Amino acid sequence: MAEAVTPEKLFEGLLTEEGEELCAMLDGASVPGLLERLDAEPSLEVECLFRGELEPDMAEVAPYLVKLELGSEFTEWVIGSGWGQHWGSFVTSRQGFRRLRNHLRSLTLIYRRDGTPLYFRYYDPRVLRIFLPTCSPAQLRQMFGPVDAFLAENESGDGVSIYRLNGDALSSVQRRVAGG
Repeated sequence: MAEAVTPEKLFEGLLTEEGEELCAMLDGASVPGLLERLDAEPSLEVECLFRGELEPDMAEVAPYLVKLELGSEFTEWVIGSGWGQHWGSFVTSRQGFRRLRNHLRSLTLIYRRDGTPLYFRYYDPRVLRIFLPTCSPAQLRQMFGPVDAFLAENESGDGVSIYRLNGDALSSVQRRVAGG
C-alpha cells in the first residue's frame, strides 16, 4: 500500500526561517465545498485573491489564500484530501499575510495585447509547474515578490516541486513525498 502524503512530510525542512509562514492558495473551482469549509472554521486566516465584493457564483470558484498551521485539522484536510487533486499550490513567506495577499492579488489578472483582461490561474499547480520555468528574470521577480518559495504537487501526486528565486534565476527542487 502506498504511503500517504502528510503535512509533516510535505513541509519537512521548509519553515526554517524565523517568522516564515506557510499558506495554501486554494482554487474554489477545484475544491468541492471550499467556501463552506472556510466558513466552518472561523479561526482560519483566509482572504480571497480576487478583489472586491464577489457575486456568489464567482465567490464559489475564486482562489483563496489560507494560512496553514501544522497539526491543524484544516491543514490535515487540505493535504489528506486534496493532494494529487490539483486543489492549489503553496507558498512560504516571511513578509506577513497581508503583504503576501496583496502581492498574490496583483498577479490574478493579466492583459492581452488588445487590453482584454484575463484571469491568470497561477495558483493551479498544473499552471505553476509549466509557467515558472519559462519566466524571464524580470517576470520571476514580479512573480516572487515577497514569496520565499512556491510549492506545487507533481503530475503523479507522489512528489512536490519547490521553486525559489536565487538571484535572477529560478531554482527548482523535486522531492518525493509519497510512495510505497
